[in-house]
Amino acid sequence: MGSPLLFRHPSSLEHETGAHPEGSGRIEAIEAELAARDWLGWEPREAPAVDLGVLRAVHPDAHIEAVRAVSQRGGGAFDPDTVASAGSYVAALHAAGGACAMAEALLAGDAGAGFCALRPPGHHAEPAQAMGFCLFNNVAVAARHALDSLGARRVFVLDWDVHHGNGTNDIFHASDELLFASIHQSPLYPGTGPLSDTGSGRGEGYTINLPVAPGSGEQSWLALVEHVVAPAAAAFEPDLVLASAGFDAHRADPLATCRLETSSFGELARHARAIADAAGAPVGAVLEGGYDVDALAASVAATLEGLAEGGAPRAVEPDAATERARQAVGRFWALA
Repeated sequence: MGSPLLFRHPSSLEHETGAHPEGSGRIEAIEAELAARDWLGWEPREAPAVDLGVLRAVHPDAHIEAVRAVSQRGGGAFDPDTVASAGSYVAALHAAGGACAMAEALLAGDAGAGFCALRPPGHHAEPAQAMGFCLFNNVAVAARHALDSLGARRVFVLDWDVHHGNGTNDIFHASDELLFASIHQSPLYPGTGPLSDTGSGRGEGYTINLPVAPGSGEQSWLALVEHVVAPAAAAFEPDLVLASAGFDAHRADPLATCRLETSSFGELARHARAIADAAGAPVGAVLEGGYDVDALAASVAATLEGLAEGGAPRAVEPDAATERARQAVGRFWALA
């Protein structure tokens, strides 16, 4: 198995957002940090554009055309938070395509780990609605592609962005093919993801929402992963582990108030890697939020180190919030 794979594309810099916090400087900071460290031994690969047939498995034609049309006319706003420029459609195609190419490479055995340093982010995008800085739902498109075409029977998605991944949550809400776990600050945009939302229909129990209070730090986040997410994922036995890797729970981030350290993201990545290793599955992550560019770049580097190196994550004791979550999630999964 080869070196871990880092997917990137110059079009990520052409999704111009002006003074918006989700700007091209995020990618410039990440790439400068990684280049200065010889890419941490990861193999950079150019992300292809997504096949439109693959994209349509998640997003209907009308939504894809709406994104294309806004870009073609030079840009515009989908809502007060979500803007596009002339280069946004192409960038979004490569962001989704990079996630799919990563899934293809991982499930083909080319590498055991991957990361997509691409934008725009995706986890807020609903099937027919761009929102929350997101145009297409990159991780959902990759997961659907893995399930439809790459031989995966079960995919696990861990979303550690500080904002709830409402788009991924809703896209797979009624599916038992994907286990979705989101740790997110609440109250906070988009206002979704209560502990009581556990999926629907065949997917009941396959959605794990773990809201944390403003100001929550590493202890709270890691306890939820160790004592709730990891045992549920182990019982699920995924063929592919994906992370929606947002870095806006960092203490320096301007858009939220959680208190994670740079090193915290290395621990989250080690948890994702440990979940994958226990299942004999590969692990990949796609970039979501993170708006203090220095904290973002350092945290991405810590994540790449954690994904590549693996090893036992630091153990923490469960707190009261973890115990409440264990009771709720334990209705569906054995959390011994």
